[in-house]
Formats: sequence, structure tokens, C-alpha cells
Amino acid sequence: MAGNKKRILTPEAMNLVAARFKVLSDPMRLRILNALEAGEMSVSEVTEAVDASQPNASKHLKTLQDAGLVLRRQDGNLAYYRIADETVFQLCEVVCNSLQQHLTAQADIFTSTLRAKR
Repeated sequence: MAGNKKRILTPEAMNLVAARFKVLSDPMRLRILNALEAGEMSVSEVTEAVDASQPNASKHLKTLQDAGLVLRRQDGNLAYYRIADETVFQLCEVVCNSLQQHLTAQADIFTSTLRAKR
């Protein structure tokens, strides 16, 4: 793992980390988390926000709930979801910053190559 101190992870711990990344590897689940960052939403609000069918959104919400990333609240016939683990946004920020640096470096290489050919 990154940082000054090297973490020693057991195989079981690595399995848990891999499972968390697997949950976050689906674009629809990332879209749902992004929508819920604004606050609690009903399933129908989530469905509309991410442009998904209700069964598809519900399936992904259940996966996120099972992973401990969102919490579910029942109010009569309606189910509401909210973020349970705010650290997911820190992780996304780290990944986005890394991607931006990587893509900027690639663009710089591409631009340098074009200039050299002129």
C-alpha cells in the first residue's frame, strides 16, 4: 500500500480490500454514490438521478448496502438511502487525482511528439 509505512496485510485482509474495490468497480454504483453525496434519496430519486431502471438501481443499492457503503431507511412503502462511509469519496478523490496526473503526462508526451514532427 502507498505511504511511508508499508502495511503488512494478511491474505484475509487482502481479500476484504479486493472485495471493496470490486464493489467500487461498477460505473453504475459509482454514479449512485455520486448522487447520494448530495444527501439521502429515495429509490425513485436515485433511479431518476442515475438514469437507471428501478430494479437495476435497487440491485446496486443492495450491493452498496451489503458492503457497508450506504445505509437504508424504510419509511412506509418508501426506502431511502444515504452514504454510510464518507471515506469512499476520499478514495475517489485519490483515484481521480491520479488519473488526472497520468492523463496530463500522456497528453504532454503526445504534444511533445507532435511538436517534434513539425
